Amino acid sequence: MSRTRKPAGRIAFVGAGPGDPGLLTRRAHAALTEADQVVYDRGVSEPLLDAIRAEAKSDTQFSPAEGAPGDVAKVLLSAARSGLQAVHLVAGDPFGHDSVVKEVQAVARTAVHFEVVPGVGQAEGVATYAGVPLPGVRTAADVDDVSTLDFEALAAGIARGSLALAVDAGDLAAVRDGLLAAGVDGETAVGVTGDGTGETQYTTSSTVDSFVAAALGFTGRVVLTLGQGVAHRDKLSWWENRPLYGWKVLVPRTKEQAGVMSEALRAYGAIPCEVPTIAVEPPRTPAQMERAVKGLVDGRYAWVIFTSVNAVRAVWEKFAEHGLDARHFGGVKIACIGEATADAVRAFGIQPELVPTGEQSSEGLLAEFSPHDEVLDPVGRVLLPRADIATETLAAGLGERGWEVDDVTAYRTVRAAPPPAEIRDAIKSGGFDAVLFTSSSTVRNLVGIAGKPHTRTVVAVIGPKTAETATEFGLRVDVQPAHASVPDLVEALAGYAVELREKLAAMPAKQRRGSKVQGPTALRFR
Repeated sequence: MSRTRKPAGRIAFVGAGPGDPGLLTRRAHAALTEADQVVYDRGVSEPLLDAIRAEAKSDTQFSPAEGAPGDVAKVLLSAARSGLQAVHLVAGDPFGHDSVVKEVQAVARTAVHFEVVPGVGQAEGVATYAGVPLPGVRTAADVDDVSTLDFEALAAGIARGSLALAVDAGDLAAVRDGLLAAGVDGETAVGVTGDGTGETQYTTSSTVDSFVAAALGFTGRVVLTLGQGVAHRDKLSWWENRPLYGWKVLVPRTKEQAGVMSEALRAYGAIPCEVPTIAVEPPRTPAQMERAVKGLVDGRYAWVIFTSVNAVRAVWEKFAEHGLDARHFGGVKIACIGEATADAVRAFGIQPELVPTGEQSSEGLLAEFSPHDEVLDPVGRVLLPRADIATETLAAGLGERGWEVDDVTAYRTVRAAPPPAEIRDAIKSGGFDAVLFTSSSTVRNLVGIAGKPHTRTVVAVIGPKTAETATEFGLRVDVQPAHASVPDLVEALAGYAVELREKLAAMPAKQRRGSKVQGPTALRFR
């Protein structure tokens, strides 16, 4: 009688890098998304863990690593012998930690298959994000136990080149005392970086004598940089000098739509907070959309005009219900109010015939839309699927140009539930540095569910209609891009922040203190 063999499990020791989820290697990502069990060290950043959980298998078990190296190795071996794929996720590089090396040695004494996936070391990675090069003879180490450091060797290394150490904030005094006892000059420049590669990374410049006091308030793992490279930080600091670094930006959009904007904001250093103000629901009665889809297939329309990504989704969902696809748009021309809507159409394999090259609005589309010609346009009807609260500007303008318009409700927009109390309080008290409005409805609904943003909050709007609505609600409009698109809106806000920084830098110190300008940009000069 044959026995069923258990599938072979395996163990991976994976380096998470210094914290930024974008620094995770492709091999590390693959090991984590295939894992059945993930044991992680306390030094692994929460944003990185959140990103991994979002992409991991639904039944993957996550737990913190506890106990001595032998205890952690037993947990991993038990999982692997049960046929599971087990991962020990560590900050920085696995072999940068003595405890992990001991775990690997314990596993290597068994027959269980294992691998070690390198990661960017904390010390070197954070030094680069802080703008501190490590030229010459370099020493970079992720230190778990400060008592094991050879301070005489570190002092010699500083004299010849550069040093970067990742240590616990509570060990800074011991590092200072060790460096001074080893003969390092107390005036030697030191950079201390907290929350390395994170959204709130902050670097303070000091000296060996005073860096402990300068780093008061820092918690968790910090990175010390000493030597020749520290002098270059003013010019090479790139992470903390991004235009919107540290800005808390309110993104009042549905969760499905907020992703692109939030990613663009993060690229400029902002911390986006997504607050849905509207929810999209099907029309109360589907008859209009049913007739519209039948009309598209039967050749009733010359044009379909899409004014939003939601309208595109609504039509394609209705097509899917009837087993239709892009081929059934044959002979119908498509116009889109802007590039974001056009991209949604292109995603279904169709190239729009018309997208405004100037202002991306109803007026911009009408300016480029040809009047109906009975000879050139034997079919004179236009399908306009849109929201239940859309304005009549576009339909009226098309009618004036001789087109018959079927103005169809493709979806309804309803006000979302109010955000949590702490978000509402932050909106009204100035806890956000900026808010980005992408439509008139986002203005109306945000004010309706959470109140008006504080006067110190920078208000950025996507286009003139949104600006009009913001003004009607008593908001001061600070930023409006030349072209109505999400990338242009974010870029315009970033440009505004740069101008603000330059103006503040040019002010005398007394004038800066009296300035009404708020936010991270202003605080850096106070």
